[in-house]
Amino acid sequence: MQDVFTLLTLPQTSNAFSALPTQPQTALPTTRDSSRSRIAGDAVSGPDRRGPISLRVVGHPIKSTADSAVEADYALVRRTIRILLTPGESGALPATYDRISRACRAAVSEAGKGEGLYDALKMELEHCVGVIEKSLGNESRTGVEWLVPATDACAWFEKQVGLLQSLLAYLDTLYMAPQAHLQSVKGLAYTMFSDLVIKSARINQAITKGIADWLQWERNNRSPHPLRSYLPRLVHQMRAHGLYTDIVETTYITLTHAFYSEESDKLASAGTMSAKDFLTHVHTRSKEELERAQEVLLPESVTVVQDATDSALLAGRLQWLAKDALESLMAARNDAELKKMYKLFAKVGGLDVLSAAFKLYVQKTVKAIVTDEEHDEEMVPRLLEFKAFADKLVTQAFVDEIPPVASTSTTSSKSAQQQASSSRTPAPAPAAPATQANRTFQYGLRDAFHAGFKARRNKPAEMIAKHLDKEMRRGQKGKRDEDFAAELEKALALYPFTDDNDVFRAFYQRALAKRLLLGRSASDDFERAVLKKLKEEYDPEFGTSDNMFTDLALSRDLMQDFLEYRRRKGDVGTAQKLTVMVLQRSNWPFTARKNDIDLPLWMQEDLADYAEFYKKKHQGRKLDWDHALGTATLKARFKAGEKELSVSLYQAVILLLFNEEATISYADIKEQTRLDDAELQRTLQSLACGKKRVLRKQPLGKDVISTDVFHFNPDFTDPRFQVHINSIQSKETPEESKRTQNSIEADRKHALDAAIVRVMKAKKELTYEQLKTATIEAVKKHFVPEVSMIKQRIQGLVEQEYLRRDEEDMNKYIYVA
Repeated sequence: MQDVFTLLTLPQTSNAFSALPTQPQTALPTTRDSSRSRIAGDAVSGPDRRGPISLRVVGHPIKSTADSAVEADYALVRRTIRILLTPGESGALPATYDRISRACRAAVSEAGKGEGLYDALKMELEHCVGVIEKSLGNESRTGVEWLVPATDACAWFEKQVGLLQSLLAYLDTLYMAPQAHLQSVKGLAYTMFSDLVIKSARINQAITKGIADWLQWERNNRSPHPLRSYLPRLVHQMRAHGLYTDIVETTYITLTHAFYSEESDKLASAGTMSAKDFLTHVHTRSKEELERAQEVLLPESVTVVQDATDSALLAGRLQWLAKDALESLMAARNDAELKKMYKLFAKVGGLDVLSAAFKLYVQKTVKAIVTDEEHDEEMVPRLLEFKAFADKLVTQAFVDEIPPVASTSTTSSKSAQQQASSSRTPAPAPAAPATQANRTFQYGLRDAFHAGFKARRNKPAEMIAKHLDKEMRRGQKGKRDEDFAAELEKALALYPFTDDNDVFRAFYQRALAKRLLLGRSASDDFERAVLKKLKEEYDPEFGTSDNMFTDLALSRDLMQDFLEYRRRKGDVGTAQKLTVMVLQRSNWPFTARKNDIDLPLWMQEDLADYAEFYKKKHQGRKLDWDHALGTATLKARFKAGEKELSVSLYQAVILLLFNEEATISYADIKEQTRLDDAELQRTLQSLACGKKRVLRKQPLGKDVISTDVFHFNPDFTDPRFQVHINSIQSKETPEESKRTQNSIEADRKHALDAAIVRVMKAKKELTYEQLKTATIEAVKKHFVPEVSMIKQRIQGLVEQEYLRRDEEDMNKYIYVA
């Protein structure tokens, strides 16, 4: 009985199946597909054809191969192996590929000479790799040039082994594969080449030297080497032999780290490069290494090489870069470079250093802004601009990418959609990776602003309130509601950074009152929205400001009733031009004036009539007139024509004096109005020294003194018919600011006294440190007191006998009931 391969081979003159007996053979019963049986049954009528099948083979028996032919095949295969594995051999193969393959089959399957062929293959491989190793070892070329013959030798060997693998397929499958301890033709060849050539000490050293020379040349010259194309060949050859990581990648990374560590030290020791320039150099080098690695190395090595470059260059330089480079980039508002800097520091684990430097810079910048007394008016706009930039960095530059999480079902559905889509439809652009802000930088920014504000007490809170007042008086100026609301929101965002909540509240409520009384507010809706935010998110005491709107609404109703009252009397007169606002003193941040201006008699008569009406309507209430925030509209005739002047009530009374006389001295004006010098000088200065001078002053000058004389200015001109000169009312004067500050200081003393007494009444006795801590905790929602102030208030309460010191421990205080 011949084997299966012999039986299935059909030469040109075939004796196929002749080795089988000529008598019929009975085949084993087989199981047929039921469906095919039903079809056959339906198509062919007659008896059932299921059962054994008889197969009759006709032909002559197969003759056995002669021993001489087998030996010839064996010799042919061995000669082929020797020719293929002889370096420098250029002769043709002794037969065609098909003939050699059949000869190998015959030698292995018919003659049983598989072992002989395997031993011959090993012997020839050993000789071949020995010759290659010796040739490369004795190569006269060195460095990167040595890689040329090395890669050529590897390529030749791989080509020859590939051909052998095809020609000796029967040796692989029939002899070597069934024996687990034997390698395949390719495995045997590659193992020998790796062990005897690549792992050879001098060859390994030469490969390392070639890579080192190539890298050194490219890094020094900052351009591709003429022989760079041989490096990708070397990489793929080492990967084929399983030595890429050990020989190429490890060597590459080691050389990279050593080169850039040395370069970093040289640049730092030279001291000629600024931190910003050094950071730019790092970015450039990192980009060069990325491009080089992408062209030469395997994809999995690219990131490793770039990280090694960054780590080597930045080792020991993080503190310097974080301090100097960050400062220059922040000053230049270069968010793009700062984003690169963040990614660079993230790679080398330096985010803590960068975060600390960022926090320190923000704190120093905020401190510099709030302590710049010469530019207090620009404090809030500068803070807003800087905070907007810092917020942009935290939300866009100092962010980490969130790795996408794709489910299997989603991935498969997307794949199906892509297969079903037309080839003409362009693929959608990949979505930008999701990011999340680094919380360390977020918290650092908030803490830095808070620390910066502490550098100057009270003033930042005052200037924030005044900035909001300016925005509310200026109005939208064509902006959309959303944009104007966003601007107010940004200004309010500065409020939490100050500890002086009472200062902000005092100045904001005073400015709000002026806006409402003078009709200078941009919108009641915006005023209420800001108050709501302040009340709900920052300070509940802002809720009392809602009563201002209530007073104004009631005042409007009272004026309607007063006009109706005058109509019933049949004497409306000048009352129809009068507007009185009745304010509940506890709702408004104004104190009663001891001295006020003397109004003309006709004005006093209307006010007296209103007071009589009010007392009849509300018995038991007392009206105190405050003319400081009153306004008036006057008609004035100049040479250029008639104008309508919108002025304060103080300005109106002074201007009306010039109906009687064209020239009036300062002393006469003071006598007739009975204003104090500060208020009178400020009012006359607005009329005679400002941009809109309806009066003239002699002598000329910016300041008003008691010897000045004033004249009506008939030559006054203005392009508008309605001229507003009462802006001095809406602005906070230095005197008013000082009075407000004094009021705040007085309120703080009372608050501290009340808090100390309240704490001691509950605890009975406390040490100084315990009392100090409890007092700060009690008032911190309004302000954070200085320790010296707390100590002073405690001493005052001891003197007033609310507290006493313990006789044995002078550091302990006891509450006196």
